[in-house]
Amino acid sequence: MDFLAVASGALPGGLAFNAAGGESGLVINGFWLIVALLNFVLLYVVLQLFAFGPISRMLEARRTRIEQGLQDAEQARRDRESGEQERLAALQEARREANDIINRAQRVATETREQDVAATRDELDRMRDRATAEIDAEKQRAITELRSEVTELALAAAGQVVGESMTGDRQRRLVADFLADSSPTGETAS
Repeated sequence: MDFLAVASGALPGGLAFNAAGGESGLVINGFWLIVALLNFVLLYVVLQLFAFGPISRMLEARRTRIEQGLQDAEQARRDRESGEQERLAALQEARREANDIINRAQRVATETREQDVAATRDELDRMRDRATAEIDAEKQRAITELRSEVTELALAAAGQVVGESMTGDRQRRLVADFLADSSPTGETAS
């Protein structure tokens, strides 16, 4: 078969369009129709293999990455919100614990201060009792010394008045009478 003859439209059963003649007709050449169809199919297959396939795979991968990015962004937003809630809860818990610690410290300080004040009062009471006891003892010692001196003076004066020396029994009786008369509280010497 001659390709030139086919190309020129000499194929039997073909339609031809003759612009010069009186017949108008459209000539459809079957061979060129099949060649054009095969070219189109071949172009489609080549484009599908080398262009549309990689492009569609690239677009699908991009769509998947975008969806994953959106999911990650949504998860990050939820994590941020839950993190904010956790931070606020932790901050509130820390404030509560700080207030508890402050309250306990104030309570311990108050109790310690009260214990110290009570201990100081007890110590002051003991010191006052000791001081009172020491004052009473010193007073008794001073009174005893004073009585001893007064007795010596009274005996010396009595010896001068009587003109004789005093004996032990008589001396004691005279001193006791003297001290009983001169004592403002009525205490008697022993």
